[in-house]
Amino acid sequence: QVQLVESGGGLVQPGGSLRLSCAASGRIYKIYHMGWYRQAPGSQRDLVARITSDDNTNYADSVKGRFTIDRDNAKNMVDLQMNSLTPEDTAVYYCSADVAVVGAGQTVYRYWGQGTQVTVSS
Repeated sequence: QVQLVESGGGLVQPGGSLRLSCAASGRIYKIYHMGWYRQAPGSQRDLVARITSDDNTNYADSVKGRFTIDRDNAKNMVDLQMNSLTPEDTAVYYCSADVAVVGAGQTVYRYWGQGTQVTVSS
């Protein structure tokens, strides 16, 4: 019913920058929280950054001051600007959205993107 499509991953050298984008489409009535999570090999999926529908944000301690999340409510998009990247940022990054779906009443579902690989290496 709702699809999230991510773009912008890739290979970058330490100290470099990348910008991830995620676009939501489908039977969307309203999107509440949107966020980015990441999962490194052998690790659990962890929150990186999250933004509410009125632009309140929170970040993992490890990315504060380096990453910035923002959203465009009119386009149902959320971006993650990542600066000063380190090898520890290497992971698959997933976009998430908490969505009230058209025709589903007040129920809010969490949807996930397919993931995009970010590799930080020299």
